[in-house]
Amino acid sequence: MQVALTSLGCRLNEAELERWAAGFQADGHQLTNSVENADLLVVNTCAVTQEAVKKSRQLIRRSHRHNAKAKLVVSGCYVSLQPEIENELAGIDLIINNHEKDQLVNIVKQRLAIDPVPKPATGPEQAALFARGRNRAFVKVQDGCRHKCTFCIVTVARGEERSRAVADIVDEINGLHAQNIREVILTGVHLGGYGSDLNTDLPALIKAALAETDVPRIRLGSVEPWDLDEHFFDLFDNPRFMPHLHLPLQSGSDTVLRRMGRRCKTSDFENLVKAAKEAVPDMNVTTDVIVGFPGETDEEWRHTLDFCRGMGENMRLSHIHAFPYSRRNGTRAAILSGQVPASVKKHRCRQLHSLSQQLKHGFMSRYAGQSFPVLVENNTGVINDQPVRFGYSPNYLRVAIPVAGGDLHGNTIKTVHIDYYDKNSATLMAQPMKTRDSKNPASSALL
Repeated sequence: MQVALTSLGCRLNEAELERWAAGFQADGHQLTNSVENADLLVVNTCAVTQEAVKKSRQLIRRSHRHNAKAKLVVSGCYVSLQPEIENELAGIDLIINNHEKDQLVNIVKQRLAIDPVPKPATGPEQAALFARGRNRAFVKVQDGCRHKCTFCIVTVARGEERSRAVADIVDEINGLHAQNIREVILTGVHLGGYGSDLNTDLPALIKAALAETDVPRIRLGSVEPWDLDEHFFDLFDNPRFMPHLHLPLQSGSDTVLRRMGRRCKTSDFENLVKAAKEAVPDMNVTTDVIVGFPGETDEEWRHTLDFCRGMGENMRLSHIHAFPYSRRNGTRAAILSGQVPASVKKHRCRQLHSLSQQLKHGFMSRYAGQSFPVLVENNTGVINDQPVRFGYSPNYLRVAIPVAGGDLHGNTIKTVHIDYYDKNSATLMAQPMKTRDSKNPASSALL
């Protein structure tokens, strides 16, 4: 059976897709990127914003339109919140809500009467990730969230916190490494809350993963800033733990943060990032900001811009993901007064995007002339008329390496020297270092 899997939204959705892919392969089925040739279509939907809902509906319709003969299975946050879509959209054979999705492969086999193939359809060396064109693996370590930010519909869709056992996570990482995966990203809805139901915590999980696996790189997904303390940064003494943190700020105004139900102030966020940068100078900190939250005044917006600008000027932020507030029925923010007009949100998003570009350019430019190991990926492109392969530094900076004139393969870790920062592509342009030099690069800042 040919299986095509598609996901919208967060890294957690992608991690779930990867586990389903491995599950279908283990039963002897084949993965395909061609919707038209698939026998089974699996769509993992998103509902974080109204735009995500719109895209989820479009993806479901498009999947059925392109292959009406295939069985269509739909899961994720959108269908968990709106199960009645089975009667609204044509072609859906099975809906699996978020509480059942960890068992999706088994449920599909049972309810759609799909039998395993006697012999594996792919060799054991052909990981599901590679079959889907991926080099890095997302590992889901927990689901759900106990906090109730007033804007968030995901906590409604995902439910209470549920953590996976440390041993299960370690086994999955070891299995991925055995399939030649070089980097894993630990992810969850409330990643910093890992272990709240198991009498453990995120630092203990990271220590176990570093001690009990040999995967070269371990990285974190998004972590709420209030879940970390100054001792957390000691973990980065291990060079296999990648120095990049995505810490959602959501607003640079304390009054807006209170209306959002956030659990930290701007001063708390600034102190945390300052501690991170002092402990790990090359730490790359990125963030999210919601623009146009209900009641956001011009003065509150200026506070956000000023706070983000100040953080960036001190090299404490390298990138801001700005997105407009999306009103979601079922959240407390949906009934707040002072809903901001779409035109105002659009203008403010442009302002913040412009600032984010300035911060990124300033942060990345300072790495010209340095050397560090890069995980080279399979994806290729052209920059300045030169064919390149792309990859990422330990602190998650995008790097391009010329393909011509060197033995450069995807899914390898190679030490490179940064020639310059290309502003147009927001990419560090690099050259591979000679083998004898790459073992101990004198100018390396990130090893």
